[in-house]
Amino acid sequence: MAHTNYPHLFEPLDLGFTQLKNRILMGSMHLGLEEMKGGFERMAAFYAERAKGGVALIVTGGIAPNSEGAVHAGAATMTTEKDANHHRLITDAVHAEGGKICMQILHTGRYAYNPKAIAPSAIQAPINPIKPRALEATEIEPQIADFVNAAKLAQLAGYDGVEIMASEGYFLNQFIVTRTNQREDEWGGEYANRIRLPVEVVRRVREAVGDEFIIIYRLSMLDLVEGGSALEEVVELGQAIEKAGASIINTGIGWHEARIPTIATKVPRAAFTWVTAKLRKSLQVPLITSNRINMPETAEQVLARGDADMVSMARPFLADPDFVQKALQNRSDEINTCIACNQACLDHVFAGKLTSCLVNPRACHETELLITPAEQKKKIAVIGAGPAGLAFATTAAKRGHAVILFDGAAEVGGQFNIAKRIPGKGEFYETLRYFQRQIELTGVTLKLNTFVDASMIEQGQFDEVVLATGIAPRTPAIDGIEHSKVLSYLDVMNGAPVGQSVAVIGAGGIGFDISEYLIHKTHQDEPSINSFMSQWGVDMSLASRGGVEGMQANFAKAERQIFLMQRKKSKVGAKLGKTTGWIHRTELQKKGVDFVADCEYVKIDDEGLHALVAGVAQCFAVDNVVICAGQEPNRSLAEQLKQGVHLIGGADVASELDAKRAIKQGTELACQL
Repeated sequence: MAHTNYPHLFEPLDLGFTQLKNRILMGSMHLGLEEMKGGFERMAAFYAERAKGGVALIVTGGIAPNSEGAVHAGAATMTTEKDANHHRLITDAVHAEGGKICMQILHTGRYAYNPKAIAPSAIQAPINPIKPRALEATEIEPQIADFVNAAKLAQLAGYDGVEIMASEGYFLNQFIVTRTNQREDEWGGEYANRIRLPVEVVRRVREAVGDEFIIIYRLSMLDLVEGGSALEEVVELGQAIEKAGASIINTGIGWHEARIPTIATKVPRAAFTWVTAKLRKSLQVPLITSNRINMPETAEQVLARGDADMVSMARPFLADPDFVQKALQNRSDEINTCIACNQACLDHVFAGKLTSCLVNPRACHETELLITPAEQKKKIAVIGAGPAGLAFATTAAKRGHAVILFDGAAEVGGQFNIAKRIPGKGEFYETLRYFQRQIELTGVTLKLNTFVDASMIEQGQFDEVVLATGIAPRTPAIDGIEHSKVLSYLDVMNGAPVGQSVAVIGAGGIGFDISEYLIHKTHQDEPSINSFMSQWGVDMSLASRGGVEGMQANFAKAERQIFLMQRKKSKVGAKLGKTTGWIHRTELQKKGVDFVADCEYVKIDDEGLHALVAGVAQCFAVDNVVICAGQEPNRSLAEQLKQGVHLIGGADVASELDAKRAIKQGTELACQL
């Protein structure tokens, strides 16, 4: 039956020996559960919830075929029948919910944080302190055998297939390009020799697992690094992989060491599907496209255009396990959208922490953070409808509590209403749309434009009072802080006029956001895909190797002069997110923002901002000084109230407006009361 809203998305895909019920793949993500005690039970719950939500096919996080291929010493491997038996928990749980699941075989090669790291040549990756050892020719056959063994064990474990990871700059990808393969034997040199290993792996895996087992091959279609593959080479490899027996080819975009954003919020939605579209003309097997597809409308457009046969979404399934079900039932306004912030997923993985999700703290905590009907229904007042208050109120109401949510503003969102207007942060609108809909669905009583004082929270009227009153900007003690040149970041966002030259005091997340806001002429327009590619120097004709060789980034210089200043001597923006901070720093610098570290602020007067920079006196002759120097918890109401209250979000801890902690804290408290 054709689905009216998303006919392409919900069309089954016939693979011959098996059928996928729709065109949605849940892409591979490392969860951190793979190596945890009790992790298999928790992964079973995590993947089963997504299978129940209706996704056609799931791919696990990467599992290494041997110890030297593992992400780090002690990371998950699939080498023995004992390993396979553990995985049965996962495959049984997914199949019980009517889903299908493939195990990703990931050999990291020179990206391994692992003393045993191996690679085609002994060339160190710029993102890894460990230099790999070059494989001897005689050692390559055992590596192939390990891939085959891992695939056979995955079949034994009940998986429906495997994904062979050969993109993103990992081991098989390293053999393909001269950037990392400088061998002179039969595994290097000519292109035909350099692709022998991935082709041989696919051929031998197909031979070992038989015809009725899905093999997805993750092909690096756009390396985004110098010395990457050329388009005709990618086509040649894709065709060879088809012949070798792959069922589906998945799109890989960008090596991990590439300096071009591919999955952060700043990247336009579905920004890279044009790459898959180019390849699709030359290949017969179904193609999957990926990156920044986070809503069913976007996915439907991509498929309707003919860019691919399937879409892969990874992080959107952290944000909402019921994504597919909601789309199928025309409830896309209820989807908790991935905002591509990376704060609780990728940033956690790279810090060795468990993956979760900023907008859905239950992700990877399904067995612990249980939203169950409350034994005792309570009447609860929540003051403040920012992220913490929204998360608490909607979760508590879901459990059956009677919740009244107060806010002094005319709309819900708190600080998110500022964040959503920063260029590149438009996805925050989706989070607010989601919470607004949850308020309606869960029956929260919402009272906006209502400033609450202690007398309104009468003794005994409420069983619980939750203060999510957020923060107040901190005013630093600088001589002349009252000068008319001085604005707080809230003044700027509320439309105060700002001159042509500006000193921004404080280079945390807010200082970066305000600088971003001030260098854009308009704040509504998200960049088009074409302008994004042009800015970052990506060749959309794919005439250049890796899509970038010989290309120049093309950022327009800002019309305003901005000095982004901090007291610390460290690199400006050093504390920004691990996987996204470099993007913010690069973009501001390319647009001409001056970064000034090691500042001691002396005074502000008619001349401008006087400061000691690395001990040297300087006057910055600016029109305005914008203060982004941190926040204080807004606890004035808590101090007036006699009864005990719960403090969450910024009202509890005001460090750098932490929405991840605010939503988590609100959700956890709502599960406890």
